[in-house]
Amino acid sequence: MTVSELMAGHTPKPDYAGLATADDYVLAVDFSGKAASVDAYLVAIDGMTSHAATLEGTTSDKAYLHRGATSSKTGTKRTFALAGDRYIGDAFQEALLAHEMKFGKGADVVRPYVYFCLLTGKGEQGKVTIQVGDDTGGNADESATISATFTSFGEPTAYTYAASAPAIE
Repeated sequence: MTVSELMAGHTPKPDYAGLATADDYVLAVDFSGKAASVDAYLVAIDGMTSHAATLEGTTSDKAYLHRGATSSKTGTKRTFALAGDRYIGDAFQEALLAHEMKFGKGADVVRPYVYFCLLTGKGEQGKVTIQVGDDTGGNADESATISATFTSFGEPTAYTYAASAPAIE
């Protein structure tokens, strides 16, 4: 499913106030690296059970005269821990589990992404390094599982959903 297909049934309200669930957040990736707009990015949806989004601040520690030890925040790294059940035929999973993603290195596994709230349309966009961790796990008589880690490559920028928003370069 693409972002445009998902958003056909949603109208974000930037001033929304209230509770949000994990289902209210969209993680979408341009696996081709050539999408003309965010609308063409593939959404992590079918079979996916979790897209845990974490932030990890990085710091620089120094000691200053008469002040002592001080930590300065120097950046933030975004990580998505994606997990779910294998859904054969889902465009996102097929792209994620392609040979070049599972065994690729360096720039070959860096892709543009967007992450935003369906309720408000607000989020971020940037690039992630993709590392597939599990492509067919599980026990007998259970769904086959998949997992991957997406780690920010550089610093993401603020993003607000708009139909036909240009892709990042």
